[in-house]
Amino acid sequence: MRSNGRTHYNVGMLRIGPLQLDSNVMLAPVAGHCDLPFRLVVRACGFDGLAFTDLLCPHGVLKQNRQTRYLMATCDADRPLGMQLYGREPELMCDAARWAVDRGASTIDVNMGCPVDKVTKTFAGSMMLCIPDETVAMFERLVGAVGDRVPVTAKLRLGYERDELTAPRLAARLVRAGARCITIHGRTAALRFKGTVDLDGIGRVVEAVHEAGGGDVPCIGNGDVRTPFDAQRMIDATGCDGVMIARAALGAPWLLGDTAHYLEHGELPAELTLRRRVECVRQHFAHLLTYRERRYAINRIKQKIGIYSKHLGPCKPLKAAIAAMSEPSEMNDIVDGFIDAAGDAADRVPVTWAQRDAIFTHERLAHATATTRA
Repeated sequence: MRSNGRTHYNVGMLRIGPLQLDSNVMLAPVAGHCDLPFRLVVRACGFDGLAFTDLLCPHGVLKQNRQTRYLMATCDADRPLGMQLYGREPELMCDAARWAVDRGASTIDVNMGCPVDKVTKTFAGSMMLCIPDETVAMFERLVGAVGDRVPVTAKLRLGYERDELTAPRLAARLVRAGARCITIHGRTAALRFKGTVDLDGIGRVVEAVHEAGGGDVPCIGNGDVRTPFDAQRMIDATGCDGVMIARAALGAPWLLGDTAHYLEHGELPAELTLRRRVECVRQHFAHLLTYRERRYAINRIKQKIGIYSKHLGPCKPLKAAIAAMSEPSEMNDIVDGFIDAAGDAADRVPVTWAQRDAIFTHERLAHATATTRA
């Protein structure tokens, strides 16, 4: 177990430069998923921490093309909000950051971890790990452009190639260049999302950040946080100051609030019943209708119900009805009919965090055994 050496933070709270947060849990900028409708559902489930937009291309931000406007959409209820940029051109990044801050960004984050080809082919995302001098120089420019207004942060992977661990040195340099927080995903870019996160690697980045920042710059762990218990295990193993949750939240937007509560109080809050979880689906669809076009909203909820279903127990009738839905007005009848048919089960927890944690623990042990044998 590592100690993060940060006794001046209250449990469950986090400070990033001048930005005081009420939670040390964050919602990751998951490409294609973390739009405003989804973030509003997450916040309605009791989460009041920092959430991030989808990855933003500075060209799109400055041109204000249609897709980028959707990705940047926010509202008063969507606070605090971080906007994440990806790119390597200093002027564009600075101009886009200024634009984002003018429109409500609580922090500007630089993506240095995305392994997707369309990002890395421009030497952005995780490729920035391969050009550290240029990366640090660009980051210094960005801090100079907006760092007096909002904290500038960075999200990294451990390295680019499979066995690399270049992140500790780069993270320390970024802190000295003005980064007010570092988030580290515990895989290399080459691994993408395969295997399990390297907690020891995360711990080494945490140590480098704390040393470079004199204990005043937090380091956030990311990767494989699928239950509130995973979050506590990551903090205990690495000494990180908080956790960022990504893919696991997509079908369980209540995971953020439950995790924040667990980390602060040492126990889970009352877990959402089937009725309340299905209401999240209905609420998500309502937000989609508010902020997106009708056809997009219908198609989107048809995609999302498959992800939600992992946390709903037996729900084939609900999935089938939503898949066949052609008009928005059908949603209320579909949800009400499913809840009525569930009877007493509607007010029980269909799948608990303990049950899911047991499944994931078994998977981790099986993976570790297979790796050892190989």
